[in-house]
Amino acid sequence: MSEDFNPTEWITTKEAARLTGYTTSYLRKAISRGILRAQKRGRDWFLDKADVLAYTEEMKRLGTAKHDPTRAKR
Repeated sequence: MSEDFNPTEWITTKEAARLTGYTTSYLRKAISRGILRAQKRGRDWFLDKADVLAYTEEMKRLGTAKHDPTRAKR
């Protein structure tokens, strides 16, 4: 894990799911694809709460455009 990844508030995928409405499976896929940064501690994944909230807001902002295959990737 990168040294610059030093969240002020860690949350589990279960907590992130309750906070955002995404499933834990979706969140784990986002972690494996590098969309969300996380650290595995034991059997649990921990995410930066601020990153999760920022991602959720970005997805809300994009709306259906996030599913548009013609949209250029970042």
